[in-house]
Amino acid sequence: MQLQISALKSGYGRVRIINNVSLEVESASIVAVIGRNGVGKTTLIKTIMGALPSAEGAITFRNHDITRLSAAERARLGIGYVPQGRGIFTRMSVAANLTLGAGVGNASDPDLKRAFSFFPILEKRLPQLAGSMSGGEQQQLAIGRILAGRPEIILFDEPSEGIQPNIVQEIGSIIRRLRDEEGLTIMIVEQNLQLIRSVADYCLVMDKGQIIARIDPDELGDPEVAQRYLAI
Repeated sequence: MQLQISALKSGYGRVRIINNVSLEVESASIVAVIGRNGVGKTTLIKTIMGALPSAEGAITFRNHDITRLSAAERARLGIGYVPQGRGIFTRMSVAANLTLGAGVGNASDPDLKRAFSFFPILEKRLPQLAGSMSGGEQQQLAIGRILAGRPEIILFDEPSEGIQPNIVQEIGSIIRRLRDEEGLTIMIVEQNLQLIRSVADYCLVMDKGQIIARIDPDELGDPEVAQRYLAI
């Protein structure tokens, strides 16, 4: 197993959001974390990345206990994170944003050719300020920045948010290529059922800060299943 989480608890200050979560993620798999709004999906991703501290439990990545490591230390081990809202530096150029990706996997230099092989548009926009790009282009930059390093796993938080449907389809295709061509492991928090069904190997359903089910993505095509797990 590439990523293992055992009895994890976390939250914001005294407010506990994640309550006793345990899960395993195999190498070169795509796992979707789904559930209603406010059930702890983003909090789980942030805790895995190290943006939030663990109150209890353990996180193991490639047989290394990373529970107490900082986000920067986790990134150097090969954990990439594409946050909700993309998290790019809007007042910096595309080139400068890509250069920052070298910290993922402790790469000595950013592998720009790797980023361009997935997102050719970035090579044409290197001098451009990232904030002047469209939402879809910014999402491509956010992913390309991680690919410029040496990630082994990428954590996505709502990658379809605020993006046109045709770009969402393109990002879904890229996510599958990342697994198939690069052997990367993907963990994705997402509400877009079409995207989930097109990329995920399986889904982990969250409710009230816990994993309550593991289902096949095709099951989400059943309105009753979607209503049970996702309706407010």
